[in-house]
Amino acid sequence: MSLGDEAQVSRRGLIVGGAASCALAAVPQAEAQAPAGTMPSTMPVTLTVNGRKQTLDVDTRTTLLDALREHLHLTGTKKGCDHGQCGACTVIVEGKRINSCLSLAVQHQGDRVTTIEGLGTPDKLHPMQAAFVKHDGYQCGYCTPGQICSAVAVLDEIKAGVPSHVQADITSRPQATNMEMRERMSGNICRCGAYSNIAEAMADVAGGRA
Repeated sequence: MSLGDEAQVSRRGLIVGGAASCALAAVPQAEAQAPAGTMPSTMPVTLTVNGRKQTLDVDTRTTLLDALREHLHLTGTKKGCDHGQCGACTVIVEGKRINSCLSLAVQHQGDRVTTIEGLGTPDKLHPMQAAFVKHDGYQCGYCTPGQICSAVAVLDEIKAGVPSHVQADITSRPQATNMEMRERMSGNICRCGAYSNIAEAMADVAGGRA
């Protein structure tokens, strides 16, 4: 072996040995910075769901959808794709529609949440629920809770764009074109294809056909 080879081996040994020493030295420091068990596995969260205050102790990874279905047993909100693509899990949070499968329950501390159960009852349907029945806005019914929650919020979105003096009641909502309502509802998928009837129900509630 030449002197050059010995020098090369020595350099390699120095690099390897130095890297190993750094790795070993870093282990205690890393453990000290992030000791195991410092993150709580559960957290309390208080929500106002359909007008009632609810305090839950949930896993920090629990979605709002699972909190509603598994902790509060409000199973009207459906789990479809679980990836925010179908809209079956749509609920209304602080007046805005969201996909509850994409949102953690602990993110909504203190928020007001409305599910399909909070819109109306069998004895007193919400106008949108009644319109869906009238216009056959559903077939299998699986997507219907999300469709109705989204439809209610869509009309509120449209309503928010007009002066307050014409927002007195549901019949004061402005007309929206069929195309606009379809576009706004595009995040809610109906595999049965009841889209035309859903648009008719929304137009009925909005106060007339555009």
